[in-house]
Amino acid sequence: MPSRTAAASAGIGLSQVSTWSSEPGFRAPFSSPESQPAGARNGRGGTYAALDLGTNNCRLLVARPTAEGFRVIDAFSRIVRLGEGLSLTGRLSEAAIARTLEALKVCRDKMAARGVTRARTIATEACRSAANGPAFIASVRERVGIELEIVDRETEAHLAAAGVGDLADREARSTVMFDIGGGSSEIIWLAFDPRAARGANGVKAWESLRLGVVSLAERFGGVDVSDEAFAAMTAYVSDALAPFVAKVANEARCARFHLLGTSGTVTTIAGVHLNLARYDRRAVDGLWLGRVEVDGAIKRLRAMSYAERAANACIGHERADLVLAGCAILEAIRAHFPAERLRIADRGLREGILSHMMRDDGVGPHRRSRW
Repeated sequence: MPSRTAAASAGIGLSQVSTWSSEPGFRAPFSSPESQPAGARNGRGGTYAALDLGTNNCRLLVARPTAEGFRVIDAFSRIVRLGEGLSLTGRLSEAAIARTLEALKVCRDKMAARGVTRARTIATEACRSAANGPAFIASVRERVGIELEIVDRETEAHLAAAGVGDLADREARSTVMFDIGGGSSEIIWLAFDPRAARGANGVKAWESLRLGVVSLAERFGGVDVSDEAFAAMTAYVSDALAPFVAKVANEARCARFHLLGTSGTVTTIAGVHLNLARYDRRAVDGLWLGRVEVDGAIKRLRAMSYAERAANACIGHERADLVLAGCAILEAIRAHFPAERLRIADRGLREGILSHMMRDDGVGPHRRSRW
């Protein structure tokens, strides 16, 4: 049996994947795959679902495998702020739990309506760190019928790499990938050498910072952010990055070294840069921005009032108090890892979950993925 770290590096699923049953009256829709017939377990030709419950968002993707990858047939995303106040109280609030349960019911109904045959439903930092996280998971099981799996930080980092890594420049030997979350942020050193054995490629080092846009905004403020407050946020994140910086100090940065980011922060920066009247994933996912372009977009965001941020179609009132905290995290990353290019990804954990499940089942091209 390989170690957890070895399994992650090899792309092996790090925790159990469940099988969906939409039988009327079935109380716990997610059950162990070992209890299902082989045809249901392997998912061939089936419908897959990936649910990611984070500190700020509840997201679902439902997809079917294709020769090129997978085709999304349904999706759902709602800002639930499950971790609202968590950094101050250590607990999930009743209001946040109520909002999240309603969103999870929508996800459950969508999976049933689409006839999902294989699913993985994960929860991240908010449920990991809350004192009442286990009670919340039990409540979801009993009231919604979804068995949430609280993944550890290493699993989260590897799933993010699986979902985003294919956007890395294939000619680059080294890339720093990051996922700015609500309660945690993952930073990963991706290495690729076409001459090396397959096992030498992929995640070389990773770190999960116990900070995100929600926790940072609660600590420093997010509505009115002065230059001093922004500098303080950036310095705080910079200090938290120190262990990862030391870990990769001897890693070579090739001429095509670049940053690869996923999260609402970087997609917002892309939308602001493009002056989008309405957010358009097709224009954002995979977009390359130069250093000066990133500087300009962040400068514009910092110059906006809270009301202007709330009115912006790429931000909205639900994220207007969080986006500058995300910019501070990004600025700390850029200071430690200067790069002329940043690639924007509007994809992440859900896509990583889907590709892992499909690869395990031998469907689509995912078995060939280098991540």
